[in-house]
Amino acid sequence: MTVASLRSRRAPLSSSAIQLDILGRIEIDGSPLNFDATLAHAGSMPLAPSALEIFQINLGKLCNMTCGHCHVDAGPDRTDAMMSREIVEACLAALDRTSVHTVDLTGGAPELHPDFRWLVEEARRRGKHVIDRCNLSILLLPRFAGLADWLGERGVEIVASLPHYRKRNTDAQRGDGAYDKSIEALRLLNRAGYGTGDPRRVLTLMSNPAGAFLSGGQAAMEKEWREALVREWGVTFDRLFALNNMPISRFLDWLVESENLEPYMDRLARSFNPAAIDGLMCRNMVSVSWDGRLFDCDFNQMLDLDALPDGAAMRIEEFEPAIWQRRRIVTRPHCFGCTAGAGSSCGGATAGAGADGNR
Repeated sequence: MTVASLRSRRAPLSSSAIQLDILGRIEIDGSPLNFDATLAHAGSMPLAPSALEIFQINLGKLCNMTCGHCHVDAGPDRTDAMMSREIVEACLAALDRTSVHTVDLTGGAPELHPDFRWLVEEARRRGKHVIDRCNLSILLLPRFAGLADWLGERGVEIVASLPHYRKRNTDAQRGDGAYDKSIEALRLLNRAGYGTGDPRRVLTLMSNPAGAFLSGGQAAMEKEWREALVREWGVTFDRLFALNNMPISRFLDWLVESENLEPYMDRLARSFNPAAIDGLMCRNMVSVSWDGRLFDCDFNQMLDLDALPDGAAMRIEEFEPAIWQRRRIVTRPHCFGCTAGAGSSCGGATAGAGADGNR
């Protein structure tokens, strides 16, 4: 499978406005999807911030891969979206005004940013836990030889995207050969001490379904994956996160082309789980885009739904934690993806194991 970014194809869905328009026109039982109305019907208040704990920085959309499910529309051609050194420095200045415990580095492939290592060092110097959201294959490029050891020495957690422990499912999303590269990279990480129970070298795998259905139960999946990867490849990891695919960007494009959009959104909406609300990532994080804009979460960022503290958008240079907490979280129909089944976030499932993710 060969996938190009929507932007390079000049596809209509490269526009966030068009994506929002498509999602806004979907109806279930004759009524438009309305996330806030669903919250109210369930007896929940509108989403509001909880204590700020996570500082997520999207360093850009440049990536060595173009995965079919990518909600970022990242790829090798996305040199147009790369965070400047000035904004990286502004992120650190804003970080110093918070008491967050985690700095979450994402992209694209965050490792491709020229200031990646410097930013990791600065965050660790401040005593922050650092997460590197890694696509695995990036570790095999010659220019990144030794990076796994370097990250391990600094206690960086690696959250590695692997759609499935089976080759067919992974290659269907990420392209032919992606699975073999992922296994090779996991072996490299194991040799560097990751995935072996060392609390300073945590290896988290992140899975998402290869199709228009919801993620399965996270605990059961972790057991199945652990047994299969050890048996087939001798590979170990520390934990598994299960993430629903979000109807954004390239996955939305696939849903439209395959005529799965309405059935998928129906499934998300009917699988709404109030127990997933408390753990939503939009409540305890700030998401910084490559150009310095602030968002409630990574998904809102990709749809250009700027956060509105005190009713006005804020940039990272202006970030004030007290003002940030005075905001109502922006919602749209895609938010059903985070509250369906067992819930879904950058930290995996947000609700108990009782929800059936394949309803």
